[in-house]
Amino acid sequence: MNEDLRNIVLGVVAAGISASLGWIARTYLWRRKLRRKQAFFGLPGNSECLLVVNREAGSEGAVHRFDVFALMELSALVKDCGANAQIVQHDVAQQGFGDRTEFCVGGPYSNRRMAAHLSSLLPGVAINTDVEPGPDRGAFQIGSERYRLEAGTTEYVLLARLTAGEGGRPVFLFCGQRAITNQAATRYLARHHEKLARKHGGNSFVLLLKVVNTQAYGPDVVELVADVTRAAQSPAPAVRTSHRATSKSD
Repeated sequence: MNEDLRNIVLGVVAAGISASLGWIARTYLWRRKLRRKQAFFGLPGNSECLLVVNREAGSEGAVHRFDVFALMELSALVKDCGANAQIVQHDVAQQGFGDRTEFCVGGPYSNRRMAAHLSSLLPGVAINTDVEPGPDRGAFQIGSERYRLEAGTTEYVLLARLTAGEGGRPVFLFCGQRAITNQAATRYLARHHEKLARKHGGNSFVLLLKVVNTQAYGPDVVELVADVTRAAQSPAPAVRTSHRATSKSD
């Protein structure tokens, strides 16, 4: 009886030790994953960040529903990092870089702060903001290549992580040709941030994404066209129209 009882006690103790070690290992891995995520987004626990929102074209103070969806995607990322977000309109976000992480949504036509970021941080990027219809309306000029908008079929968006200023906190840009592409870029970031962190670490990057057939697939089908960091951060060269934009799936 004493022998059986001893075996039972030893079995319970062994099971408890194994469970404790498993819990400790899972907690360590979870915390390490969280720290990496916080470092990539510049969002340590209880920190503050800005979500800078644009306005819907032609509407005073209104936000396009796809941009609202983009803000929801970003809010979930911020919450996962244990940080807090403040949503501000593009025309009242008057502060420098680096003190707080910033997520800036929308093209330069509807977002003044995005226009300022492009001018200051990405001189190699030019975006056509003409309101009159034409083949180059909404087109991206990145370096010597031009990427035209084909609404509902082929649409482009820039996803950038940029570091500037003394604080060292990054600025994330989601600059699309249409509102639905802004949401596509935030969703791409949410899905691929671990891969991007492994590849780029804490460095700046600028990715050109193509959103395919939004009429049928919405913001879900996104392809990586190219890493355009060097071209985007270099002074703009002479213009040359690209007859065919080469892309590859991520």
